[in-house]
Amino acid sequence: MAAALIGFDTVWKSYGQGEAKVHALAGVDLTIKRGEFVAIMGPSGSGKSTAMNIIGCLDTPTAGTYSFMGIDAGRLDRNRRALLRNLYIGFVFQGYNLLPRTTAAENVELPLIYRGAPARERRELAMQALAEVGLVGREHHTPAELSGGQQQRVAIARAIVTTPTLLVADEPTGNLDTARTHEIMELLTRLNRELGLTIAMVTHEADVAEYAERTIRFLDGHVASDSSKLEVA
Repeated sequence: MAAALIGFDTVWKSYGQGEAKVHALAGVDLTIKRGEFVAIMGPSGSGKSTAMNIIGCLDTPTAGTYSFMGIDAGRLDRNRRALLRNLYIGFVFQGYNLLPRTTAAENVELPLIYRGAPARERRELAMQALAEVGLVGREHHTPAELSGGQQQRVAIARAIVTTPTLLVADEPTGNLDTARTHEIMELLTRLNRELGLTIAMVTHEADVAEYAERTIRFLDGHVASDSSKLEVA
Protein backbone atom coordinates (compact mmCIF):
# COMPACT_ATOMS: atom_id res chain seq x y z
CA MET A 1 0.00 0.00 0.00
CA ALA A 2 1.31 3.45 -0.93
CA ALA A 3 2.49 5.65 1.93
CA ALA A 4 0.63 8.83 2.85
CA LEU A 5 2.19 11.94 1.33
CA ILE A 6 -0.34 14.52 2.54
CA GLY A 7 -2.38 14.47 5.73
CA PHE A 8 -4.97 16.85 7.17
CA ASP A 9 -5.80 16.11 10.81
CA THR A 10 -8.79 18.22 11.94
CA VAL A 11 -7.56 21.21 9.92
CA TRP A 12 -9.26 24.56 10.45
CA LYS A 13 -8.56 27.76 8.56
CA SER A 14 -10.30 30.87 9.83
CA TYR A 15 -10.26 34.50 8.76
CA GLY A 16 -11.45 37.57 10.65
CA GLN A 17 -12.41 38.05 14.29
CA GLY A 18 -15.54 37.86 16.41
CA GLU A 19 -18.82 37.95 14.52
CA ALA A 20 -16.92 38.56 11.28
CA LYS A 21 -14.93 35.31 11.61
CA VAL A 22 -15.26 32.97 8.64
CA HIS A 23 -14.18 29.31 8.67
CA ALA A 24 -12.82 28.50 5.21
CA LEU A 25 -11.99 25.00 6.47
CA ALA A 26 -13.86 23.50 9.42
CA GLY A 27 -12.09 20.48 10.88
CA VAL A 28 -11.05 18.72 7.68
CA ASP A 29 -9.54 15.21 7.80
CA LEU A 30 -7.89 14.10 4.57
CA THR A 31 -5.12 11.82 3.32
CA ILE A 32 -3.49 11.69 -0.13
CA LYS A 33 -1.11 8.83 -0.85
CA ARG A 34 2.05 8.94 -2.92
CA GLY A 35 1.33 8.41 -6.61
CA GLU A 36 -2.35 9.40 -6.48
CA PHE A 37 -3.98 11.70 -9.01
CA VAL A 38 -6.66 13.62 -7.10
CA ALA A 39 -9.17 16.14 -8.43
CA ILE A 40 -10.45 18.69 -5.92
CA MET A 41 -13.80 20.29 -6.69
CA GLY A 42 -16.41 22.51 -5.08
CA PRO A 43 -18.29 25.78 -5.60
CA SER A 44 -16.78 29.18 -4.89
CA GLY A 45 -16.25 29.59 -1.16
CA SER A 46 -16.32 25.85 -0.50
CA GLY A 47 -12.78 25.70 0.89
CA LYS A 48 -11.09 23.93 -2.02
CA SER A 49 -8.69 26.78 -2.83
CA THR A 50 -7.79 27.19 0.84
CA ALA A 51 -7.11 23.47 1.07
CA MET A 52 -4.89 23.62 -2.02
CA ASN A 53 -2.94 26.58 -0.63
CA ILE A 54 -2.21 24.56 2.50
CA ILE A 55 -1.33 21.45 0.46
CA GLY A 56 1.13 23.54 -1.57
CA CYS A 57 2.65 25.04 1.62
CA LEU A 58 1.53 28.51 0.53
CA ASP A 59 -0.58 28.84 3.70
CA THR A 60 -0.88 27.21 7.13
CA PRO A 61 -3.82 25.96 9.21
CA THR A 62 -5.30 28.07 11.99
CA ALA A 63 -5.71 24.84 13.97
CA GLY A 64 -5.11 21.16 13.38
CA THR A 65 -2.14 19.52 11.67
CA TYR A 66 -1.01 19.52 8.05
CA SER A 67 1.68 16.92 7.40
CA PHE A 68 3.71 16.64 4.21
CA MET A 69 6.07 13.67 3.82
CA GLY A 70 5.71 13.08 7.55
CA ILE A 71 6.72 16.66 8.40
CA ASP A 72 4.37 18.95 10.35
CA ALA A 73 4.52 21.52 7.55
CA GLY A 74 1.89 23.74 9.14
CA ARG A 75 4.32 24.63 11.92
CA LEU A 76 7.25 25.53 9.65
CA ASP A 77 8.18 29.18 9.31
CA ARG A 78 7.88 30.95 5.95
CA ASN A 79 11.48 30.30 4.90
CA ARG A 80 11.31 26.59 5.64
CA ARG A 81 8.02 26.26 3.80
CA ALA A 82 9.63 28.00 0.82
CA LEU A 83 12.51 25.51 0.95
CA LEU A 84 10.07 22.60 1.10
CA ARG A 85 8.21 23.96 -1.95
CA ASN A 86 11.45 24.44 -3.85
CA LEU A 87 12.61 20.89 -3.14
CA TYR A 88 9.43 18.85 -3.39
CA ILE A 89 6.50 20.70 -5.02
CA GLY A 90 5.83 21.84 -8.59
CA PHE A 91 3.03 24.24 -9.52
CA VAL A 92 0.93 24.65 -12.68
CA PHE A 93 -1.55 27.52 -12.94
CA GLN A 94 -4.42 28.44 -15.25
CA GLY A 95 -2.56 31.49 -16.55
CA TYR A 96 0.74 29.68 -17.40
CA ASN A 97 2.81 32.40 -15.63
CA LEU A 98 5.61 32.31 -18.20
CA LEU A 99 8.12 35.13 -18.61
CA PRO A 100 7.15 36.72 -21.95
CA ARG A 101 10.58 37.72 -23.27
CA THR A 102 12.38 34.47 -22.49
CA THR A 103 12.43 31.22 -24.45
CA ALA A 104 10.67 28.03 -23.48
CA ALA A 105 13.97 26.52 -22.33
CA GLU A 106 14.83 29.59 -20.24
CA ASN A 107 11.39 29.52 -18.60
CA VAL A 108 11.84 25.87 -17.69
CA GLU A 109 15.29 26.58 -16.22
CA LEU A 110 13.95 29.08 -13.66
CA PRO A 111 13.40 26.67 -10.73
CA LEU A 112 16.91 25.30 -11.28
CA ILE A 113 18.35 28.81 -11.11
CA TYR A 114 16.72 29.18 -7.68
CA ARG A 115 18.46 25.97 -6.67
CA GLY A 116 21.82 27.26 -7.86
CA ALA A 117 22.31 24.57 -10.52
CA PRO A 118 25.15 25.16 -13.03
CA ALA A 119 24.19 26.53 -16.45
CA ARG A 120 25.03 23.35 -18.39
CA GLU A 121 23.02 21.16 -16.00
CA ARG A 122 20.10 23.59 -16.15
CA ARG A 123 19.99 23.48 -19.94
CA GLU A 124 20.25 19.67 -20.09
CA LEU A 125 17.46 19.18 -17.56
CA ALA A 126 15.27 21.80 -19.26
CA MET A 127 15.66 20.09 -22.64
CA GLN A 128 14.76 16.73 -21.05
CA ALA A 129 11.66 18.21 -19.42
CA LEU A 130 10.54 19.84 -22.68
CA ALA A 131 11.00 16.51 -24.47
CA GLU A 132 8.92 14.84 -21.75
CA VAL A 133 5.99 17.15 -22.54
CA GLY A 134 6.34 16.83 -26.33
CA LEU A 135 7.97 20.15 -27.17
CA VAL A 136 11.14 19.07 -28.94
CA GLY A 137 11.94 21.77 -31.49
CA ARG A 138 10.14 24.50 -29.53
CA GLU A 139 12.93 25.13 -27.01
CA HIS A 140 13.90 28.54 -28.41
CA HIS A 141 10.38 29.87 -28.96
CA THR A 142 9.04 32.63 -26.71
CA PRO A 143 5.52 32.32 -25.26
CA ALA A 144 4.14 34.65 -27.95
CA GLU A 145 5.30 32.12 -30.57
CA LEU A 146 3.48 29.24 -28.88
CA SER A 147 -0.19 28.23 -28.72
CA GLY A 148 -2.04 28.17 -25.40
CA GLY A 149 -1.65 24.41 -25.16
CA GLN A 150 2.07 24.66 -25.88
CA GLN A 151 2.48 27.39 -23.26
CA GLN A 152 0.83 25.14 -20.68
CA ARG A 153 3.19 22.33 -21.70
CA VAL A 154 6.11 24.68 -21.03
CA ALA A 155 4.59 25.46 -17.62
CA ILE A 156 4.28 21.73 -16.89
CA ALA A 157 7.89 21.16 -17.99
CA ARG A 158 8.95 23.95 -15.62
CA ALA A 159 6.99 22.27 -12.81
CA ILE A 160 8.56 18.83 -13.33
CA VAL A 161 12.14 19.86 -14.18
CA THR A 162 13.10 19.58 -10.50
CA THR A 163 11.55 16.06 -10.28
CA PRO A 164 9.08 17.09 -7.54
CA THR A 165 7.22 14.68 -5.31
CA LEU A 166 3.93 16.60 -5.70
CA LEU A 167 2.44 18.58 -8.57
CA VAL A 168 -0.19 21.16 -7.56
CA ALA A 169 -2.34 22.09 -10.57
CA ASP A 170 -4.81 24.97 -10.20
CA GLU A 171 -7.37 24.92 -13.04
CA PRO A 172 -4.63 23.81 -15.49
CA THR A 173 -7.01 23.73 -18.47
CA GLY A 174 -9.07 26.81 -17.61
CA ASN A 175 -7.76 28.84 -20.56
CA LEU A 176 -7.80 26.05 -23.14
CA ASP A 177 -10.30 24.82 -25.72
CA THR A 178 -11.68 21.29 -25.58
CA ALA A 179 -9.05 19.65 -27.78
CA ARG A 180 -6.11 21.28 -25.96
CA THR A 181 -7.76 20.47 -22.61
CA HIS A 182 -7.75 16.76 -23.38
CA GLU A 183 -4.16 16.92 -24.62
CA ILE A 184 -3.01 18.50 -21.36
CA MET A 185 -5.01 16.07 -19.24
CA GLU A 186 -3.63 13.09 -21.14
CA LEU A 187 -0.15 14.49 -20.53
CA LEU A 188 -0.77 14.86 -16.79
CA THR A 189 -2.21 11.34 -16.65
CA ARG A 190 0.91 9.96 -18.35
CA LEU A 191 3.23 11.83 -15.98
CA ASN A 192 1.27 10.43 -13.04
CA ARG A 193 1.49 6.87 -14.34
CA GLU A 194 4.98 6.81 -15.78
CA LEU A 195 6.81 9.02 -13.27
CA GLY A 196 4.71 8.16 -10.23
CA LEU A 197 4.08 11.89 -9.78
CA THR A 198 1.46 12.70 -7.16
CA ILE A 199 -0.99 15.26 -8.57
CA ALA A 200 -3.50 17.40 -6.67
CA MET A 201 -5.63 19.34 -9.14
CA VAL A 202 -8.34 21.93 -8.59
CA THR A 203 -10.95 22.00 -11.35
CA HIS A 204 -14.58 23.00 -11.76
CA GLU A 205 -15.01 20.90 -14.91
CA ALA A 206 -16.43 17.40 -14.45
CA ASP A 207 -14.89 16.06 -17.67
CA VAL A 208 -11.44 17.21 -16.48
CA ALA A 209 -11.95 15.63 -13.06
CA GLU A 210 -12.72 12.34 -14.82
CA TYR A 211 -9.03 11.99 -15.67
CA ALA A 212 -8.19 11.71 -11.96
CA GLU A 213 -8.49 8.42 -10.13
CA ARG A 214 -10.07 10.13 -7.12
CA THR A 215 -12.35 13.16 -6.69
CA ILE A 216 -12.72 15.12 -3.45
CA ARG A 217 -15.59 17.62 -3.27
CA PHE A 218 -15.62 20.46 -0.77
CA LEU A 219 -18.70 22.28 0.51
CA ASP A 220 -18.90 24.91 3.24
CA GLY A 221 -15.42 24.12 4.55
CA HIS A 222 -16.00 20.38 4.78
CA VAL A 223 -15.23 17.37 2.59
CA ALA A 224 -18.69 16.63 1.18
CA SER A 225 -17.63 13.53 -0.76
CA ASP A 226 -14.48 11.55 -1.52
CA SER A 227 -14.79 8.95 -4.26
CA SER A 228 -12.30 6.72 -6.07
CA LYS A 229 -12.68 5.01 -9.41
CA LEU A 230 -11.12 1.91 -7.87
CA GLU A 231 -13.92 1.81 -5.28
CA VAL A 232 -16.54 2.09 -8.01
CA ALA A 233 -14.86 -0.67 -10.01
